[in-house]
Amino acid sequence: MTARLSLARVERLAANLSARDRSIILDLARTRILAGSQLTRLHFHDLSKNSRERKRRDVLFRLISIGFVAALERPIGGIRAGSKGLIYALDSGGQRALPFILAGEQQDPPERARKPWTPGQTFLLHSLDVSELYVQLVELERAGAIALPQFLTEPASWFPNGLGGILKPDAYTLLQFGDVEDSWVIEVDRATESLPTLRRKLLAYVDFAHAGGEGPDRVTPRVLVTVPHPGRLTAVQGLIEGLPEPAGQLFTAALFGEATRTMVRVLRE
Repeated sequence: MTARLSLARVERLAANLSARDRSIILDLARTRILAGSQLTRLHFHDLSKNSRERKRRDVLFRLISIGFVAALERPIGGIRAGSKGLIYALDSGGQRALPFILAGEQQDPPERARKPWTPGQTFLLHSLDVSELYVQLVELERAGAIALPQFLTEPASWFPNGLGGILKPDAYTLLQFGDVEDSWVIEVDRATESLPTLRRKLLAYVDFAHAGGEGPDRVTPRVLVTVPHPGRLTAVQGLIEGLPEPAGQLFTAALFGEATRTMVRVLRE
């Protein structure tokens, strides 16, 4: 079991990882959880259609067997059938291996390794949505539409609000196209919060902008609010219209399925 691995054993196992193994572990560290289908799109897309799922299963099985990756127990009823619907996270061995994998990388490993646990379905679906945005941006970068120098999820995406508190967006990303770059914080709204609660959250960004606050890249980032359906989009757009300036320039609301295309469009304007 992972808990019995000595640090020397973890280091030896880390040294024998393939480049794809390391990339999988780094993406799980970045996003916290990824579905099997998302891992296929990220790391096995270059294989033939007939072999990519089999190869992914083999690689994940091996990483699980050495205690670096864990398959989470799915909630009752599951999310999807089959191995594509399995949800993966870093096991404690993979977390302990990060300092060896991250040599020379600008990313801090966790302070201590923790055994992964299966969160409630609401949290799980929200986290998978954040992961999906990352996967889509990687696919856009692969297609040459953007460069993606940075994508952070909680808690790495949090930063000071300039007023003694902390802003806690679901994700932070930096996109580039040629000489142009945009910084975004992302709030994934699944319509589970009331509009007054969302309003208070967005007002914190307005206060941040008024205070001249700077995000991780020393600029005031744009704020993207993704929503699950057109009715919620209309409601959120109306909410934004009622906020004090610079809300009109600060916020963009978009259907979840159009979120990454919206960021690319704004980047190219």
